[in-house]
Amino acid sequence: MSTNDSPVQPGLWLVATPIGNMGDITSRAIDVLRSASLVCCEDTRRSGRLLQMLGVNLSDNDARLLVTNEHTEYNAIAQVMEVLSAGGVVAVITDAGTPGISDPGSRLVNAAIANGHPVWSAPGPAAFVAAVIVSGLSTERIAFDGFLPRSGTERTQRVAALAHDDRTVVLYEAPHRLARTIDDLAAACGDQRQVVLCREITKMHEETWRGTLSEAQSVISQRDPRGEYVIVIAPYIAQAHDLSDADIAEAIQERLASGDSKKKAVEYVAVQLKVARNRVYNISIDLPHPQ
Repeated sequence: MSTNDSPVQPGLWLVATPIGNMGDITSRAIDVLRSASLVCCEDTRRSGRLLQMLGVNLSDNDARLLVTNEHTEYNAIAQVMEVLSAGGVVAVITDAGTPGISDPGSRLVNAAIANGHPVWSAPGPAAFVAAVIVSGLSTERIAFDGFLPRSGTERTQRVAALAHDDRTVVLYEAPHRLARTIDDLAAACGDQRQVVLCREITKMHEETWRGTLSEAQSVISQRDPRGEYVIVIAPYIAQAHDLSDADIAEAIQERLASGDSKKKAVEYVAVQLKVARNRVYNISIDLPHPQ
């Protein structure tokens, strides 16, 4: 029985666990873990210690831990479906944070849905949410991009795309790759783009740094980055003098293709790109309206 006097429903539960401070675990998360017949985790030793700290004794209901990481998640599906088919509770946890966010979990969710089993969440800590709300940057529109590809064309294309993203972009990065990623972002976004670096969120050595990408390069070069980082990048703001007529025409055509009238498309593009309405209107005159 849970603390709000309602039972934990059978099904697949994605349970958020602390990313640092143990006080961030919710009572509902503990209820689910206590009710689980199977707990899917990335590391049985680490998760075993977490459960012990939370006072969750798996032996009370013959529950067991099942390693479910990026390499084994697919193989775990059959065992998880067996428990769900018997009307059991399966809890999915990761080493820290919310399952399915740059961590295992999504394959189990899709399999449960495909087999007609309910999927629930016991929400809680997520590093990218914690970082963006303390960043001071716009939270009106957010793009979470997880970890960038480590190398190759895919990395180059991803960095180039986010350089012109008009949303606040959030990335995860390991300490030993931080300097290179900041260098790549500075080259693509311009070294004056605002950025916030959040390190060791909710942990003892938590730190939030704010400045430009150029300043970030200087700071990182003078220290040995440690701990997991969240990078929050300010939105791209187009400057009118940077925009060619072709850029503006492309923006108008995108709005027309989405169903806008030409008048509405002109108004939208003028405001979004901060370009004089007369210029946008003149460019729109020769553009055909999609059929």
